[in-house]
Amino acid sequence: MNCIIVEDEYPARKELAYFIKTFSSIKITEEFDDSIKALKYIQNNQMDIIFLDISMPNLDGITLGKIIKSMEDKPKVVFITAHPEYAIDAFEVEAFDYILKPYSENRIITAVHRLEKCSINKSAPSNKITLWKNDKMIVINIDDICYIEANERKVSIYSKDDKFEIISAISDFSKKLPESNFFRCHRSYIVNLDKITEITPWFNNTYVIKLRGIDADIPVSRNNINDFRQKMGI
Repeated sequence: MNCIIVEDEYPARKELAYFIKTFSSIKITEEFDDSIKALKYIQNNQMDIIFLDISMPNLDGITLGKIIKSMEDKPKVVFITAHPEYAIDAFEVEAFDYILKPYSENRIITAVHRLEKCSINKSAPSNKITLWKNDKMIVINIDDICYIEANERKVSIYSKDDKFEIISAISDFSKKLPESNFFRCHRSYIVNLDKITEITPWFNNTYVIKLRGIDADIPVSRNNINDFRQKMGI
């Protein structure tokens, strides 16, 4: 896991960095005393965690948190602040944690251990997934999913014998699936590679694929064609 620290007070920033380095395996990739510069970095780099002070000049931490919340692949936000009154705002931007200054060593250790535990759980996903249908929760094997299709603000999940619809972005749903089996072949489709039975060349050097037991043609877009060929050994 990697993180950045966004804190305009030098002593507080260095103390936090010391605790993170000493008591966790989290890697600090950058430190910022300017939230505008931090935003530019966040928009162009991948990270897992942001330790973010709320009282920042130019762009306050809550506003930056709202921008982060709207991102497709958003990192976890841990607010660090001397102001308890912003806790509700932090909840609304889905902050992972809210640490009050002056923070103690034990409080930081608790936070980083929670973050590490979350990462461990994410790296070992269950082979089951629970989906709603007709006011019931249906548990299915992830391996039984044939493909996923984006449809406006919903995604449709297709197995051989059933279909489920949930309100979600396809990019968010993809995080629940193992990368070894599932591939986003098109902006609107994720396919189970183990279900592919036919690959047909199509116009503009793209492909159309068929899946076992499914009467549908799934497109592979040009942007994803090289990765698809590598996955399929073509």
